[in-house]
Amino acid sequence: MSDIRFFVELSDPKTHVFELTLTIAAPAALQRLSLPAWIPGSYLLREFARHLSGLKAEQAGQALALEQLDKANWQVACSPDSPLQLSYRVYAFDSSVRAAFLDADRGFFNGTGLCLRVHGHEHAAHSIEFGALPPAWQVATAMAQTPDGRYQAADYDELVDHPFELGQFWVGQFMAGGLPHRIVVSGALPVFDTERLLADAQRICAAQLDFWHGPASSRHSAPPFEAYTFFLNAVEDGYGGLEHRASTALIAPRRDLPRLGQTEVSEGYVRLLGLISHEYFHSWNVKRLKPADFAELDYAQENYTELLWFFEGFTSYYDELMLLRCGLIDEARYLKLLATSYNGVLATPGRKVQSLAQSSFDTWIKYYRPDENTPNSTISYYGKGALLALALDLSLRTAAASPSSLDELMRGLWQRSHAGLRTGARGAISEADVLAVITELGGSTLAQQFQLWVHGTDDLPLPQLFERVAVQLRADKPTLAQRLGLRVTESGAGANASCSVKQVLQGSAALAGGLCAGDELLACNGWRLRRLEDAALTLAPMTLRLSFLVSRDQRLLSLDVQMPASSPVDGSEPILLSLAEKAPPAAVGLRKAWLAG
Repeated sequence: MSDIRFFVELSDPKTHVFELTLTIAAPAALQRLSLPAWIPGSYLLREFARHLSGLKAEQAGQALALEQLDKANWQVACSPDSPLQLSYRVYAFDSSVRAAFLDADRGFFNGTGLCLRVHGHEHAAHSIEFGALPPAWQVATAMAQTPDGRYQAADYDELVDHPFELGQFWVGQFMAGGLPHRIVVSGALPVFDTERLLADAQRICAAQLDFWHGPASSRHSAPPFEAYTFFLNAVEDGYGGLEHRASTALIAPRRDLPRLGQTEVSEGYVRLLGLISHEYFHSWNVKRLKPADFAELDYAQENYTELLWFFEGFTSYYDELMLLRCGLIDEARYLKLLATSYNGVLATPGRKVQSLAQSSFDTWIKYYRPDENTPNSTISYYGKGALLALALDLSLRTAAASPSSLDELMRGLWQRSHAGLRTGARGAISEADVLAVITELGGSTLAQQFQLWVHGTDDLPLPQLFERVAVQLRADKPTLAQRLGLRVTESGAGANASCSVKQVLQGSAALAGGLCAGDELLACNGWRLRRLEDAALTLAPMTLRLSFLVSRDQRLLSLDVQMPASSPVDGSEPILLSLAEKAPPAAVGLRKAWLAG
């Protein structure tokens, strides 16, 4: 029997409240308890304790006094000779993948939002058991289940690394690399093509298992799990994922799921497949291969690292590349996706302000709290981190002396950290470990250059690297928003359509003209404006002046913006990528090896 036992009840799901009873078999004389402030994989203090209420303690049928120490810590004086029982409620109405949700149709939770941490017992066995569930409801989790119906974890870390899905949902199964996989889907439309999603997910998982461990018949190392579960919550509007040791929680628009009778691969479906690929890749890169700073997690406060460019950025590089390598998209589609990522970074002035190392370290206060100035002061360790991975991959592949690849680097890091080839916690790596493998594969000069890419703010030399692998880069026609240096929000349709300024980029024509985040663009050059692109239609021949009528804080302002002849901010025009039609055979060979893996 577990030392720490949680009993979860859903007395009235429509109230959005989980009721929990925690039993500690052998408590300390002064037992301390806390609820985590964040969930691993999502780097923001979310203060889960704000949803906890009604905490009570008793022992041998007698109520005990609880002392609250701070916002998320409590302690109780008790006898170590008999079990201590605590009861409490958790309000759950967050439909994201990070917290907990409960209503009359569905339940979902991560342990970090529900399960108190029993200090001094973190390494003891933990279990979860459910009371009576609503009719026809099921439970899905990747946590092991005992014959008596409890869900069992070896310790607290494992307990909170297994989300639970409750309700009536669809479940499909497939084998990949000899291992069983499940997909649990809630909220899908009746036209959802279950077989297609299973088949496509199977291809992604098989490709990644082969990438890390080789084919099942001749593996050079063992996969990090014995079975895997995808939880997918299909909603009207939402997107994201959160990785766990043997599962992932996903949320995506239900319109992006494949539909019966539909053969094309829509943009929405590609985005969903990319999300599946991304979170599955995290089973290795961040859950096992992880920052040394995360070797022992502190659930009460920020856990800082400068390495998210590697763990999120490199994973972002591989998520779409794996779709190509397993045949779910073609080369043209992949290069279009890559160009979109490249353009996103080029259109962010903050890339000249913040390094990737700084972006990683500051994630706790910046990435999850974007505002109108975010593109001017920050760069995403996802977006630029993926381009960094691309630059390193192409640099390794096109090295004159001894070509290698990022694939070899990733597997080399896995081998070093899991086979006793370095000191420290299993799987934990530092920037020095990354640089050491780069030096082994590509030499010290490349390692030094890579370090400058990570800690500097210069643009990556991708145009030159693309040329080496027979990929053609050419300028694309910028949108009006790109030319002006604006990001806007457009809503409504027809006569009810409107356009407001979301962000104004540093160094842009829009900034010079006085436009400000929050401005509603009412008219341009005397014409009613409902979409920003329509402003270009109001220009008289041979003129580039846009006279905007703006509503700002209930005032009407007239602002003149001189439209630049070409692109925005620092001259970084959007680009298109395509296969070079005329290229040396050696470059074409390098390209094929890169894209095929």
